[in-house]
Amino acid sequence: MIPEVTIGKRCAELDLHDADDRGRFAEFLQTADILVHGYRPGALEGLGFGKNERRQLNPGLIDVCLDAYGWTGPWAKRRGFDSLVQMSAGIADAGMRIEGLEKPCPLPVQALDQATGYLVAAAVVRALLVRKVTGAALSAQLSLARTAHLLASTVSSLKRPMQAPETSDDLAPEIELTDWGAARRIKFPVSITGVVPGSLLPACKLRSSPPSW
Repeated sequence: MIPEVTIGKRCAELDLHDADDRGRFAEFLQTADILVHGYRPGALEGLGFGKNERRQLNPGLIDVCLDAYGWTGPWAKRRGFDSLVQMSAGIADAGMRIEGLEKPCPLPVQALDQATGYLVAAAVVRALLVRKVTGAALSAQLSLARTAHLLASTVSSLKRPMQAPETSDDLAPEIELTDWGAARRIKFPVSITGVVPGSLLPACKLRSSPPSW
């Protein structure tokens, strides 16, 4: 999981219960363009960095937050991750019926994580455009449960999907020198005219960079 999701990133750690790290985090917020975070509703407030505090530190901050079960309702403050939400949303039940099994079967990929990640990126790009044009700093709230609802609404049948076996043509030609050794990735799924997919930063281990810009 870590080599998959850390490409293009630097990975540092701060302990928001530590006074020095809290000060460093406040400095980061003051100079950040965008904050994307995955805390449950009320969690950052409990650490002293609620929405109002973040806005006071940086009025121009684009603030995009993600949780498991949404921002209202009795499950809003529950911890959760992709596979659990697939169980809760009925996706794993559909997988059980498709596969003819006797127990719930989540998807073989973290589809809610991946799809919500694209929605987060879209929200950030839109907010950057709005801020450039109007000066307004937008915020966005996303959840894995909402993405599950969106994906479930696109289902046309419960027939088992056909998937061809992976071949070398599915792989990107570049060799990525990760912290775990040389690797190749699956080709980028879409193309954009004039844009070369990829990153100058290879996948890296957690806490491998100092907390600094």
